Amino acid sequence: MAATLVLVPGLLCDETVWQPLVAALPEGTQYHVARIDTQETIPQMARDTLAAVEGPLMVAGHSLGGRVALEMWRQAPERIERIALLDTGVHPFVEGEQIKRLQRVQMAHDKGMQALADDWLPPFVHAPNRADTAMMAALTEMVLRKTPEIHERQIMALINRPDASAVLATIDVPALVLTGEHDTWSPPHQVREIADAMPDAELVIVDDAGHFCPLEKPDVVTAALLKWMG
Repeated sequence: MAATLVLVPGLLCDETVWQPLVAALPEGTQYHVARIDTQETIPQMARDTLAAVEGPLMVAGHSLGGRVALEMWRQAPERIERIALLDTGVHPFVEGEQIKRLQRVQMAHDKGMQALADDWLPPFVHAPNRADTAMMAALTEMVLRKTPEIHERQIMALINRPDASAVLATIDVPALVLTGEHDTWSPPHQVREIADAMPDAELVIVDDAGHFCPLEKPDVVTAALLKWMG
């Protein structure tokens, strides 16, 4: 049975982030875009994603989705043939981190998702790439499809996230670890440590890209993912 490609989006994200890859997949590739906007914890996101698809899997996660991918491995390593971690981290909650996150939760409830998108999106995109109006519009529309309640659930899942660092050394399948050169949330030095802790990981740093490198530099990221898929 051929492995199904499972694509796990990040905070306030959906299939938009994966569209360049999906468009380039070889004909007949089975893929599934996970839904992680109804659950309250990362372990539950992982359980639901595992339950949604039968058989062996290739799992790629972006940002929060990378955390879910790592938890999927922890729960069911026998099902996962390859794993890709894009613009993500493994560290647990950091004291003080919740202040900015909870301020944005309140902003979404008080002022709406447009205000949240205007505040949240630009810092995650490398400054020169913000001139790509079509990409920024697609990212904004993606955020507007979510609700303040979804945002709050995902933020609480992140605040209460498990420490995934101990999982890395157990991942003995082909892995891709990728981030943008200018990703301030998942910076290259942090992602390099993740790759170094894994037995069989390829590290890719995407030039001139921030946290949304799958859309900022789609050709580079898609090529890396297709190579990882084998």
